[in-house]
Amino acid sequence: MLDSRIIQLIIDSFWDILLPGLTMTIPLTAISFSIALVIATATALVQYANIRVLKEIARLYIWVVRGTPLLVQLFVIFYGLPSVGIVLPPFPAAVIVFSVNEGAYCAEIIRAALESVPAGQLEAGKCLGLKFMQVMRYIMMPQALRTAFPSLSNSLIAMVKDTSLAANITVAEMFMATQRIVARTYEPLVLYMEVGFIYLMFCTVLTWLQRKGEMKLSNGGTT
Repeated sequence: MLDSRIIQLIIDSFWDILLPGLTMTIPLTAISFSIALVIATATALVQYANIRVLKEIARLYIWVVRGTPLLVQLFVIFYGLPSVGIVLPPFPAAVIVFSVNEGAYCAEIIRAALESVPAGQLEAGKCLGLKFMQVMRYIMMPQALRTAFPSLSNSLIAMVKDTSLAANITVAEMFMATQRIVARTYEPLVLYMEVGFIYLMFCTVLTWLQRKGEMKLSNGGTT
């Protein structure tokens, strides 16, 4: 049974953990994922267009980013770059790393989704006099989105949890807030379970939105 001191600690610490989640974790996720989608779309289009030099650069980018740990990437950008005179504040450094990292994974999702659209759609668009980017925008991407949406949504949910790694480069998100409370109260089990519950709440909301989005896309595809 939880004694009154532990219960009071849970109550008192809840807002102290949730507030950094709302003001730091969620904005970090939203900004990073938005930039990642731009990077991913550009990278996927370069590969789909089969522009040889750019395609090889895109493949190299994906290979390096997906083959190295996210934590190592964070340390290289935040702790490594100052040795060559480039100093970044914690939050921008985290945004850069999460955007570049997630962009590599999402690029493969979008590329696969584009390749799942029948090739005849591209040829039909060209026959109508549309340029490549117009075909992508009006014909290919809307169809690819229906295929990519569940996987992209899963990537977003995963990113919410991955932002806890930003505590290692002093970003004051909710996991770091929890660590500070643990250092003060010496109650790691209760507090880490509490922050885990808050992450679970965030991810549950995103899962609900994901299902709503999938239903909307599915209904749109049948009308």
